[in-house]
Amino acid sequence: MKIFLLIVDKIRQIVTFRGKIFEKTRILSSFMNQKPVAVITGASRGIGRAVAIALAAEGYDIAAIARSVDSEGMAFLGNEVEKLGAQFFPVGFDISCTGCHKEVVANILERYGRIDILVNNAGVAPLQRNDILDMTEESYERVLNINLKGPVFFAQKIAREMTWLKNQIDNFRPVIVFITSVSADLSSTNRAEYCISKAGLSMASKVFADRLSGEGILVYEVRPGIIQTDMTARIKDKYDKLIGEGLVPQKRWGLPEDIGKAVASISRGDWSFSTGLVFEVSGGLNIHKL
Repeated sequence: MKIFLLIVDKIRQIVTFRGKIFEKTRILSSFMNQKPVAVITGASRGIGRAVAIALAAEGYDIAAIARSVDSEGMAFLGNEVEKLGAQFFPVGFDISCTGCHKEVVANILERYGRIDILVNNAGVAPLQRNDILDMTEESYERVLNINLKGPVFFAQKIAREMTWLKNQIDNFRPVIVFITSVSADLSSTNRAEYCISKAGLSMASKVFADRLSGEGILVYEVRPGIIQTDMTARIKDKYDKLIGEGLVPQKRWGLPEDIGKAVASISRGDWSFSTGLVFEVSGGLNIHKL
């Protein structure tokens, strides 16, 4: 592990943001990571794990966020990332804790000095699949806080840091990726809160892309289809039947690695003139047909 000193003195700045002037302080690291740094939420399993491994293979050091840093999933991910020659920094916190965002981002910046890409992947399904007429406020609030509110304000915090970092790092190419779902567009009446959260996150991606285009920060939405993860394991038989009957034109489950490949392509700058683009990785679920 690299050793570095921290500049303890706070640096006062007068910052203009959207026409408003305010004073802020920073604690800067005297160490600037030579490699780009990726921050991935929901990184310990499934799509988040595959994205972290794919970005490590692309030359990024990894800050992996999950609720617990002591899980088997995080230990496995750390080993996989380090095998690829990347640094691994596990961070434990719940994305819905918006009051924690400032400290988490500060810790990542103290460790690496930079954040080059944020992949907002953390998300949950309802604990119970209830008809929308039976949906509870508790379930709605839980899903919306984790899937929408947390990611939006975490992206806001990191976007501000990226805006500042653009003037500090040569050849800095900041990117924000929102992992949504085909449920942003497809209705499921027995998990309405999930669909609503992903539809909201899809619009958040568009709004961030619009606002940050002038700052040189690229924003994309990656919209997975039916992906083989822990979230879908409990309804595997249902989806096996539907896929077999032709629901998915490519007639297979999606894999977390399919999403990792899409994010890796984005990270390479392959789509640098396409901010706001929606990448649907769904095996053709987006094809409307008679």
